[in-house]
Amino acid sequence: MMRSLKTLLPLIGLFWRERGASLALGAGLSVLAMLAGGGLLGLSGWFITASAFAGLTVATAMVFDVFAPSAGIRMLAIGRTAARYGERLVTHDATLRVLAALRERLFRGWAEPAAAAAMIRRPANLLFRLTNDVDALDSLYLRVLVPAAVAVLAAIAVTIALSFIDPWLGVAAGAWLVALCLGLSFVAGRLALKPGRRRAHAMEALRARAIDLVAGQTDLAMVGQLQAQRAAIAEADERLARADNDLNRIDSAVAAGFSLGSTMLMTATLLAAALLAKQGTIGAPAAAFALLIAFAATEPFAAMRRGALDLGRTLVAARRIAPRLNPAAVPLGRVEPQPGYAFQLAEVVAGHDGAPVLKDVSLSLSAGERLAIVGQSGVGKSTLLALLAGEIAAAGGSVASLPAATLTQRTELFQDTVRGNLKLADPHAADNKLRGALAMAGLLDDVEALPHGLSTRLGEGGGGLSGGQLRRLALARLLLRDTPLWLLDEPTEGLDATTARAVLARLASAADARSIVIATHIRREAALADHIVLLDDGRIAASARRDTPEFDMLLDRLRPD
Repeated sequence: MMRSLKTLLPLIGLFWRERGASLALGAGLSVLAMLAGGGLLGLSGWFITASAFAGLTVATAMVFDVFAPSAGIRMLAIGRTAARYGERLVTHDATLRVLAALRERLFRGWAEPAAAAAMIRRPANLLFRLTNDVDALDSLYLRVLVPAAVAVLAAIAVTIALSFIDPWLGVAAGAWLVALCLGLSFVAGRLALKPGRRRAHAMEALRARAIDLVAGQTDLAMVGQLQAQRAAIAEADERLARADNDLNRIDSAVAAGFSLGSTMLMTATLLAAALLAKQGTIGAPAAAFALLIAFAATEPFAAMRRGALDLGRTLVAARRIAPRLNPAAVPLGRVEPQPGYAFQLAEVVAGHDGAPVLKDVSLSLSAGERLAIVGQSGVGKSTLLALLAGEIAAAGGSVASLPAATLTQRTELFQDTVRGNLKLADPHAADNKLRGALAMAGLLDDVEALPHGLSTRLGEGGGGLSGGQLRRLALARLLLRDTPLWLLDEPTEGLDATTARAVLARLASAADARSIVIATHIRREAALADHIVLLDDGRIAASARRDTPEFDMLLDRLRPD
């Protein structure tokens, strides 16, 4: 439980920092509604019973004051309604605003290059974090913290109210509520932890596998794995059903325990009140008051049942989200290289998910120079670009790099206009500047031929353009970035030789004094460089500068145009 508390503390702190006053007000209104409800029930019972006894004789009926109790009943009824309405309004509004702030923090965290690079490989996990995990946290305040606080105060209020009838009755009722109802809630929470975690994991697996089936249906069909994927989805659904059944059984058992505990409290209170009335210690109205107060006392504890059952799901969500809320864990930071250099690497070890790809790499590039990184697939070319871009952190060694703009192998375009996709790089760019970038990328004529030119809307992923056009649009977006270092991962892949050479020529002229790093296996791209480095198994196997035999030899090893 201490571990669970440590997990929840950062989130509780976030809730308090974001909407502390509103959350405290909501909790206060919830307590007020509970007290008004219990007082209304007890006073109504007392008033009805007292009125009945007062009406037995004319003398008592004439002196009985009906106005003060009825005014109190009306005040409690109005107060309970207003407090309940205000509590729902304030608590739900505050919770939704806190969850919105939480989503914003998560977006900012995952927008950092390192986090984005990690999560883009698991889009289903990212979707689950932003939807189901965040939604699960509404239980933390609405179904765990507030009901627990209200239940404890309810036990104290019942103890005080019944102590006016009989001190021992008040103490016994309060102790019973704390021992049984809080105990049952604690037991329910403990029992629900494992099935709650299993349910969260099964739900995530079900969504991830369903997304994989929809997104990769063609590939799965081609390799004959459609049936296997359906079986995996069915297995995840079965695990989800088993977890739901376990939670339902726990819920039924806890509900029965609450019902039994409430019945025992009511029975004990009835017997105690009857005994006190028989002894003449209290009258029938006071006995009715005690009975109805005991009846109203169990309501807040019943509300804790749902929160206790949701505790497992809430803890899983908190453990997965809390690390991303720590600002120190998100940004990688950038170290400036020495003057005259675009980047400097010294004995760098880096990779993805703990697996080293680059091993003891020491490399530097002078400002304004062009470097080609060559080698077979999987030797670390893209990893080196990701390291220079700040998308991943080095596991060892030192990295110093100027701010960089990257053109990756995977073109990320959005369901927006051509203009909107370009303005991601420069939000204030005028259309003339956008057309200039398109011209340098060799795409201006194609865009001008579209039905609405720059205002033409593209489909999801840039639908409506060919693969080569998408590549050149991404290149045009890069050209709009005013950074001293450009990182290009196979910039002309998918273009025909003539178009590719024209694009590279424009790229060289547009680079001006910028430094360029090109990861490639194509001769025409590497020929643009002043310096070539050959990577093999994550290490620098060869290095050559232009106008040397080694440079020409490395070029000859690459794929021709």
